[in-house]
Amino acid sequence: MVTRRNFIKTVSMATAGLALGANDSLFSAAASSKSPKSRGKVKIAYIGIGNRGEQIINEFAKTGMVEVTALCDVDLDGKQAQKVQSMYPNAKKFRDFRELFDKAANDFEAVAIATPDHSHFPISMLAIANGKHVYVEKPMARTFYEAELMMEAARKHPGLVTQVGNQGHSEANYFQFKTWMDAGIIKDVTAITAHMNNERRWHKWDAARIYRMPEEEPIPVGMDWDTWLCARPYHEYNSKYHQGDWRCWYDFGMGALGDWGAHILDTAHEFLELGLPYEISMLRADGHNDYFYPYSSTILFRFPQRKGMPPVDVTWYDGIDNLPPLPAGYGASTVTEGVPSTNQGEAVPSNLNPGKIIYSRDLTFKGGSHGSTLSIIPDEKAREMADKLPEVPQSPSNHFENFLLACQGIEKTRSPFEIHGPLSQVFSLGVIAQRLNTQLFFDSRTKTITNNAFANAMLVGEPPRKGWEEFYRI
Repeated sequence: MVTRRNFIKTVSMATAGLALGANDSLFSAAASSKSPKSRGKVKIAYIGIGNRGEQIINEFAKTGMVEVTALCDVDLDGKQAQKVQSMYPNAKKFRDFRELFDKAANDFEAVAIATPDHSHFPISMLAIANGKHVYVEKPMARTFYEAELMMEAARKHPGLVTQVGNQGHSEANYFQFKTWMDAGIIKDVTAITAHMNNERRWHKWDAARIYRMPEEEPIPVGMDWDTWLCARPYHEYNSKYHQGDWRCWYDFGMGALGDWGAHILDTAHEFLELGLPYEISMLRADGHNDYFYPYSSTILFRFPQRKGMPPVDVTWYDGIDNLPPLPAGYGASTVTEGVPSTNQGEAVPSNLNPGKIIYSRDLTFKGGSHGSTLSIIPDEKAREMADKLPEVPQSPSNHFENFLLACQGIEKTRSPFEIHGPLSQVFSLGVIAQRLNTQLFFDSRTKTITNNAFANAMLVGEPPRKGWEEFYRI
């Protein structure tokens, strides 16, 4: 395990060579890259085609707006990748995304990335460097610094479209939140409770019995494990890292916060212009250890006053036994379509689905996850406000259509890197607090953690493996 002293030393050395604006970067020729002209359909390459990848590929197919030219997955021989390959037998196939761009870049103008969290950054950066539009699943990046570089790359190439896969950003909650803000219904927000109390989508190992990373197992035949790791320090293959379990490991995933936070806090973060917090405090961390995320976490994020809006405390709760306090008159939980309910016992609503409670000086709102709309609580107050609520416009396009229409210059994406990047950085700060199980103070002007040198080094993270340094230079 890397000691704190060695980690700080290696990060500080690496950061000097990973600075923005470095000359010998993979972006040096990006300005000359040209995408093929669209003729009614967007030529697209899919990177990550099993599990969640298959789901978003099906959503893109429903639009009727894509021509699939290439497929890429490190585990093409795995059963999870077979269905999509059978759907597009004429698409070129690759295991290594770098080879995809080397050999087939002229065949597509956009990529859709549905790979583990730690690989979002290098794939997105190489796509932008090759002049490709980018759709990438959330969370946008694993570390604070990666998100910073991705935003910078997007700014340097304004002609390229970016979209992060928090699909609710194109659904009813997005338009309702904005409309209610514009009308003064949502104003003077002082606190938000965000909760994800369903079972997580990974292992149930005993945290007290995991004292080290898993032992080596044989790499599945046909799997490109080295590319799966991307820039992360080398780990021997173990099945506990694969097929979604990567979400739980600090080395690869972003835990429940990164998995669900983008679906719960996205509209509040954007329209309340929360930006970055000045304080992040761990209030609860059940099953805390050095390797994977706690079974239950409570994290307090404190955001300062902004443009005349009051400071906001955002408290995040995850874990099936870590329910948030519910205000009087909360009523039944909002049920989000496609999100499984969780039995919470008799003391609270039996279907307390992932969602949020927003407290303002005059009103309290409750909402679910993804595209679920807000309700005013209690019911008596909702009835009193009914005739004061403005009409909310319908979404002109879902998230996938929005991306494709933006690629054609018809719309602008609703969750580009510039919008989602700061929220991704909020999650990275939360993960650092989780990993160290401590309180952090953050200076948004200098983008540094001021009270913990080890935590501050984690904003950048460990240096990339040899051969992957170029992805960190713009």
